[in-house]
Amino acid sequence: MLDSFFLGLTKITGSYAQIWVILGIILLFFRKTRATGAAILLSFIGVYIFGQLVLKNLFSRPRPCHIDQAFSLLVSRPSSSSFPSTHSACSFAAATSIFLNNRKTGAAVFAVAALIAYSRLYLFVHFPTDVLAGIVLGIVMGVAAVRICDHIQKKKLGSPHQ
Repeated sequence: MLDSFFLGLTKITGSYAQIWVILGIILLFFRKTRATGAAILLSFIGVYIFGQLVLKNLFSRPRPCHIDQAFSLLVSRPSSSSFPSTHSACSFAAATSIFLNNRKTGAAVFAVAALIAYSRLYLFVHFPTDVLAGIVLGIVMGVAAVRICDHIQKKKLGSPHQ
């Protein structure tokens, strides 16, 4: 039963956590949620640059499923490095961006992000430290993105509190 649940969760989020990108784009269409959508997308740029391009290449850590290939996987064996978990980073970046703009919805999204992060361990494609680093990276990128979006919004409105 858990196999199906975590496999389904991984398939829903997509191989590059596209569900969050789609959500960010949808939120851009509505004035009330535009800042949240922009923050999600901006945080993803940060996760991609720092997580996928810098840290994965810097550490080049093999995944647990590469070390123990006898373990039967429920997903295709990923080809990229293990550290950090960008699925976890993207999920927590989106959750943080949403939480900082809407605490009630954000709390629910954090629960989903935690399940996605755990799924990376359950599916044997990441080590716990990969997931933890992804969570930290995601939170940092989410906070940074919201602050940047807030700063741009204040400048756009001509606020004297720059």
